[in-house]
Amino acid sequence: MAKIKRILCPVDLSEFSHHALDHARALAQWYEADITVLNVFTVPLPLTPTPGIAEAYPPLPFPQPQAIAEEVRRFCGIGDSRQDARVTVVVIEGTPAKEIVRHAETLPADLLVMGTHGRGGFERLFLGSVTEKVLRSTHVPVLTVPPPVERVETVLYRTILCPTEFSDPSTRALEYALTLAEETDARLILLHVIESVIDPSQLREVSHFSVPEYTAHIEREARARLKSALPEEARVWCHPEERVVFGKAYRVILQVAEELNADLIVMGVHGKGALNRRLFGSTTHHVIREARCPVLTLRG
Repeated sequence: MAKIKRILCPVDLSEFSHHALDHARALAQWYEADITVLNVFTVPLPLTPTPGIAEAYPPLPFPQPQAIAEEVRRFCGIGDSRQDARVTVVVIEGTPAKEIVRHAETLPADLLVMGTHGRGGFERLFLGSVTEKVLRSTHVPVLTVPPPVERVETVLYRTILCPTEFSDPSTRALEYALTLAEETDARLILLHVIESVIDPSQLREVSHFSVPEYTAHIEREARARLKSALPEEARVWCHPEERVVFGKAYRVILQVAEELNADLIVMGVHGKGALNRRLFGSTTHHVIREARCPVLTLRG
C-alpha cells in the first residue's frame, strides 16, 4: 500500500524544481507527510594561478552552506505557517545524483519528487543528467513533474493511467496505482500495448492461424491477463478499465494519456536494462520526456 509519510524534493532553484516543490507540498498536505527539501551544491576545483590573470580575475568565493540554506528557504517561501513546520531544508556539498539517492535511502523517503526541464532541454540533457542517474539508481518511487501548465495548489488524481507488460515492476506499479486510486477515488485505466503481432519464436505454434485470427487471439489473451491482474474487490471502488492497443508503446501511452486527460501515469521500470546507458529510445525515457502530466516510476 502507498503510505507517503516522508517526501524528498531536490531543488536547484529553477522554476522547474519550484513546480515540483508545489506538487510535493500538495501531496504532503493530502497525506499529512513531511517534506525534506534538498539542495546539493558543488565546490569548484581550485585553478592553478596564472601570472597576470589572477590579479585581473580574482577567484570566486566558495559557496557558504548557511547562505545557500537561506536562499533555499526564500525559494521555498518558508514562513511560520503550520504547513511549513513540516518542511525541512537540507543543504549539502557533493555530487547531486549521488546525494539525492543517499538521502532518499537514509530518510528513508517514501517518494522522491523531481522536476524535469521541458521537452527540448530534457531531451538534450537527459542522458547523463541528474534525473536520469537518480532514476537508474534509486529503489524509491520517483515522481517526475513536467514544466508547469498551471500552479498546483491541490493534487487530485481523477484519472490514473497504468501501462503494464505483466512484469514484476509492472505488478508493483499496478499495486501502487490501485492504492492511489482508492485514496483519491480516481478512475484507473490499465493499458497493455502490443508492439509486434507475430513473435518469431512462436511461428510453428501459430501457423494454423491467419494473421487476423492470430491478432484477435493475442488481444483476447492480453485482455484476460489485464482482467486477472486486478483484484476483484478493486472493481467495486476504482471503476477500472482495461485497454489493449497495437502500436509503439511510448506513442500509445502518450496518446492515451492525452486523450483521457490523465492526471498521472504510473509505470514499472526494470532494474538494469530499462534505465541504463541505452535509455535513450526506451519507453520510459520517452514517456517521462514528453508526458504533459506527472509520471510515477517504480523499480522492481
